[in-house]
Amino acid sequence: MVPSTSILPLFSPQVVHRRTSTTANGVAFAVPSAAAHIGGFLSKNPYTAPSWASELSLVPSHNFTLGQFPTPIHKWNLPNLPKDTEVWIKRDDLAGMELSGNKVRKLEFLMADAVAQGADCVITVGGIQSNHCRATAVAAKYVNLDCYMILVTSRFLVDQDPGLVGNLLVERLLGAHIDLVSKGEFTRIGSVALTDLLKKRLLEKGRKPYVIPGGGSNSLGNWGYIEAVREIEQQIQLSGDVQFDDIVVACGSGGTVAGLALGSQLSSLKTKVHGFSVCYGPQYFYDNVQVHIDGLQSGLNSHDIVRIEDAKGLGYAMNTPEDLKFVKDIAAATGIVLDPVYSGKAAYGMLKDMSNNPTKWEGRKVLFVHTGGLLGLYDKVDQLSSLAGSWSRMDLEELFHPKMAPVRCSD
Repeated sequence: MVPSTSILPLFSPQVVHRRTSTTANGVAFAVPSAAAHIGGFLSKNPYTAPSWASELSLVPSHNFTLGQFPTPIHKWNLPNLPKDTEVWIKRDDLAGMELSGNKVRKLEFLMADAVAQGADCVITVGGIQSNHCRATAVAAKYVNLDCYMILVTSRFLVDQDPGLVGNLLVERLLGAHIDLVSKGEFTRIGSVALTDLLKKRLLEKGRKPYVIPGGGSNSLGNWGYIEAVREIEQQIQLSGDVQFDDIVVACGSGGTVAGLALGSQLSSLKTKVHGFSVCYGPQYFYDNVQVHIDGLQSGLNSHDIVRIEDAKGLGYAMNTPEDLKFVKDIAAATGIVLDPVYSGKAAYGMLKDMSNNPTKWEGRKVLFVHTGGLLGLYDKVDQLSSLAGSWSRMDLEELFHPKMAPVRCSD
């Protein structure tokens, strides 16, 4: 039987709303999100943190409504799972904002802060096919800001037109200002010094820039996935019969996994959070998550709230034929298209670990967070061409030259 997805109605965005209110007797009920009414989308709204996160520092005062939330959760019937293991998937790839995935949640808070500070443009940095940079370009235009980005490419391509493939097409259609640097320059100088240099130049021109770090991952951006934990809590409460033991997510700049791990620890979820790193090694991300949660003065240790697994393979945004065949096979079997840089590697790492260590996962309910990144597939077209489905020219001969029915002779 071909694996498929099984959607539960109570987990659909038509039923679960983004906020809840509580009656005098303590009963929680759903209220519409800001985007549910005309004019609510792209609005700036006062923000109230979940009660379990209210003691953290740097609680945002406002956020923009940039995405389509809540995102659905449904069962993901993957093949060859350990005994009695269930995998469910949270579809943050459906968060909207031109396929911006997990970046939307962070940018809702970061853009509100940029506008509050009187910025007229934003600066950010990322790889040549950065999902975050493309999402930032979209969000900036949504709130009437210009976007400047520093994109990292190879030393052989840094002096050439970067082209219009994947995320670059969207960025350039939006009019984003792109500066290219080589990987060597980026390693030698660092993202902070590069964005500071661009900020200095813009200030000299009379602009008012606001710097957003790579991946949108800082103490403010982390609130995007603290808020996502509240959303998951509400979806569980409305379903009534599903509890998750584990959350699995790709780990690239650390903000998403930090918010999920911190939120899970502080909230009622208490799930084990697994981050599958797609660039650096596990120790880098334990330190990285620690910086994020220290910025919110959580008093927690990253090793106690998250488990980091190495899933980078050949390296960031680099894929083996086996990686890409996995993405193709999962799409063909379940209808879920994973990106090759983040969720594809995380799902591959998760299933590999399940195969190698089945008893670790037996009988557990796992929630996999799909962080988006679909446009990154377009950068892999040449590698994917041999894996794509077949095609043929439709035979129309019988329309133009219909076959005559054989004449039967009578006795």
